[in-house]
Amino acid sequence: MEENPKSGTRIFKKSTPNGKLTIYLGKRDFIDHLSHVDPVEGVVLLDPEYVKDRKVFIHLLGAFRYGRDEVDLLGLSYHKDIYLSTKQVYPPTPLSVVGHHESSDGIGNALKPNEPSSLTRLQERLIRKLGGNAHPFYFQLPPYSAPSVSLNLSPSDSGKPCRVDYELKVYVADEQDEKPQKRNSVRMVIRKLTYAPEEAGPQPSVEVLRDFLMSVGSLRAEVSLDKQKYYHGEMVSVNVLVDNNSNKTVKRIKLSGLFDQCFCFLPTKVLISPLILAMYNASA
Repeated sequence: MEENPKSGTRIFKKSTPNGKLTIYLGKRDFIDHLSHVDPVEGVVLLDPEYVKDRKVFIHLLGAFRYGRDEVDLLGLSYHKDIYLSTKQVYPPTPLSVVGHHESSDGIGNALKPNEPSSLTRLQERLIRKLGGNAHPFYFQLPPYSAPSVSLNLSPSDSGKPCRVDYELKVYVADEQDEKPQKRNSVRMVIRKLTYAPEEAGPQPSVEVLRDFLMSVGSLRAEVSLDKQKYYHGEMVSVNVLVDNNSNKTVKRIKLSGLFDQCFCFLPTKVLISPLILAMYNASA
């Protein structure tokens, strides 16, 4: 992976092992602004003498991976495609100044293309610099698509973490569905990140009132957080208030944090429940 050393212009590029295809991107992190998502735009530089009568395709794949790809147990796949968009880069199709492509949300639903009618400023500059063998591409992720996320493994686990990732893949083939060879294909991983507004929301809190059988009075417990949003690596402060108006004695308080993320696919449903906070015990 290389970057343009010129100040003010940062370009990411990656080439195939044989050097005949190169993909250029202006960035690798694309922000979901809640109302829209930054477009994935760039160009592909190719060698027409190598491609000859074949075609050059590029696809953007978003996948949910919950195991090792090399493991295949009774035909069970450990990944699920949640977004797929494919475009023919070369030769250019009549329907695409910035491309005719087919998109799917991963469960068989086609998505309508949303592409500009002309080249973007980044594409114009790259084509002017690279020459006529550079061809543009453009993808628009839907706002509801899953963000890039990876769940850290525990010290006792091995292998790749459960994650959602996105990758661009450029390859040479006669047909779109043809399996590409490694020497004439190139992959570049990108990320879809969600914008979190700075506006402070209400402090989350919950209150539980417990009455005991054959006992007078009740026990009230209230748990609250200091704020609504937390960033990666930030400490989560939890406030616990116990109001014991019963004749019972509180001997132990156990506090745990559980993060639930549900991915719904047809016809299966996967539930991820990693423990994000260690358990703390304290005497009261």
